[in-house]
Amino acid sequence: MRILVMFDLPVGTVGERREYTRFRKFLIKNGYLMLQESIYCKLAQNSTMADALMDNLRKNKPESGLVQVLKVTEKQYEKMEFLVGEFSSDVLDSDERLVVL
Repeated sequence: MRILVMFDLPVGTVGERREYTRFRKFLIKNGYLMLQESIYCKLAQNSTMADALMDNLRKNKPESGLVQVLKVTEKQYEKMEFLVGEFSSDVLDSDERLVVL
């Protein structure tokens, strides 16, 4: 399951820029990967984990602006289509695990 966080926050004053930076750093610190400007994604192992991530986002949301969260399954996420450009990432963000005995 994937959690997509999309946000549009005001940055007109020093306080608003500080709040924007705090929220963005919160996402990065908690393992969210940037897909585009103001769109971040994180892999959740199951629905319970996804709900916990949603609760954590609610606790750390900014005071103003727009923050939207979307939960999608891996099958839905895999159907994402790139209309312009191509995907490139050095980050392993799948749920596959390697066990060496």
